[in-house]
Amino acid sequence: MGATNVLGRIASSLGELGATELMFTTCLDVPYAGVLLALPALLVNGILHNTEKYFQLPKGYYRLDSIFLLLAFMALSRIKTIEQLRYVSPGEWGKLLGLDRIPEAKTLREKIGILASDNKPFIWAADLSQEWMDASPDDASVLYIDGHVRVYNGRQTKLPKHYVAREKLCLRATVDYWVNAMDGQPFFLINKAVDPGLIKVLEEDIVPKLLDYVPNQPSEEELTAKNKLHRFTLVFDREGYSPEFFLKMREEYNIACLTYHKYPGDDWDKDEFEEISIQLNSGNIVTMKLAERGSYIGKKIWVREIRKLSKNGHQTSVLSTDYNSDIIPLAAAMFAIWSQENFFKYMREQFNIDRLIDYSLESIPDTIKVVNPEHRELDREKRKKVSQLNRMKSKFADMILKDDIDPAKVEKFEQKKSELQEQIINLTKEVENIKIELKGKDKHIKVSDLPENEQFSKLNTQGKYFIDTIKMIAYRAETTMANIIRGELGHPNEVRSFLQGLYKLEADLMPNYNEELLVVRLHSMSSWSSNKILQKLCDEFNETEMKFPGTNLRLFYELGSEKTPRDQEV
Repeated sequence: MGATNVLGRIASSLGELGATELMFTTCLDVPYAGVLLALPALLVNGILHNTEKYFQLPKGYYRLDSIFLLLAFMALSRIKTIEQLRYVSPGEWGKLLGLDRIPEAKTLREKIGILASDNKPFIWAADLSQEWMDASPDDASVLYIDGHVRVYNGRQTKLPKHYVAREKLCLRATVDYWVNAMDGQPFFLINKAVDPGLIKVLEEDIVPKLLDYVPNQPSEEELTAKNKLHRFTLVFDREGYSPEFFLKMREEYNIACLTYHKYPGDDWDKDEFEEISIQLNSGNIVTMKLAERGSYIGKKIWVREIRKLSKNGHQTSVLSTDYNSDIIPLAAAMFAIWSQENFFKYMREQFNIDRLIDYSLESIPDTIKVVNPEHRELDREKRKKVSQLNRMKSKFADMILKDDIDPAKVEKFEQKKSELQEQIINLTKEVENIKIELKGKDKHIKVSDLPENEQFSKLNTQGKYFIDTIKMIAYRAETTMANIIRGELGHPNEVRSFLQGLYKLEADLMPNYNEELLVVRLHSMSSWSSNKILQKLCDEFNETEMKFPGTNLRLFYELGSEKTPRDQEV
């Protein structure tokens, strides 16, 4: 369907011809052509950065850059799975790439399998992360780290169970740890089939990368001369609370930490709080009641404790080992942690980051340790028995003879209390026996030592990581476009909804090979105000004089109808 370049396809299938040459023809009313307006933003954010260096395809009809652009266009157009390509017109989508048609789903999946091999996606993503941080050193100075639990509903393997907050259930899942900027833009992610916890992932995986990636770090001489100076700041939730970890980050790496206090203690006097105006990363100015003290936590490290007083009287406590910054940027950084939660929600709903790309499995190294199932069951039983014991003790303490002393009632009361005391003694013995048994069980064991019915493999991560990296680029490109037009909309939160509608817009494609020009004439939107915003994007990207990859054609965007409100009335 749509395969008009028959000779080129036959030659490629016989191995006589490499990737086909891109050829644009004049086309009218091409659906989804609005996504071409995002091409400059995609290129700036690295969609083709070093792709020829890290990736190769065997001889065939489709070019390497065409595959990358197709996947990015799919992400922006909210075509969330490769299978959904079966329900779009392959010929119309081919026109967007200078082809007669796009590859069918099976072919595209095969090519992704070739590209996502030999750890090439990880190397490419690391290169992109470095580039993004170098381009935005201020954004890389404060980094947000959080885990996103990705539920697995398949039957090929029994992954360990994790608590999924959004489902309020313990489900089989894998965990992705994301590193984001304050505005939610992603830098990279770390996948953990066996989750050792946030602190372990920070120490072993994330911090070593950040020490290499983050630009403009103080030199060793500067760090020595100013003992309170730090390289950058890590922001995370209460899962990362650990005085030992804070001390290690500060003493060994000069890295500041910012998180919520896990054990805040008593409320402070309300007279200590001062009303302060704070400008958030979004540009909005909010007023907070803040107070600050110094705290020595865990008998390990001295930290700054900042508290926010809410209107209902609740005090939120924040800890920081950044000893130089003012209270205002610290509060703004901590209370902007919701941006990462919003990012997860948006990527899950709009870019389908929880979706698997393939269903292949990988073996887990024998050296990796997991929670011992026997220890877990004993510990669960112990907590259950202790809970029962505490209830019995409370009931026993509340048993008091309040009425007039009647010998019959006294005898019955004493019998009841005696029976309850006997139950308490028996249950106490059971708890003690379980504790003794627990001491004889290792809390963590090697994967190879798991019982046969508990053995599991991990999901193949390379294909997922490859597609996730392209989705990160698409999100960053969308953010670039959103930042250009954010001030033009009456409600800034509607910016991304506006862009989603723009990607589905029809357009006319008019190449001029003599003048080396590819005109993308976008159809009018639903209102004059929307066209005005669209025109601003066109003007902004026309100034870049970007060429369509693989051709000499310079992209030029224009509106098919540029009517003023007066013209519309006439």
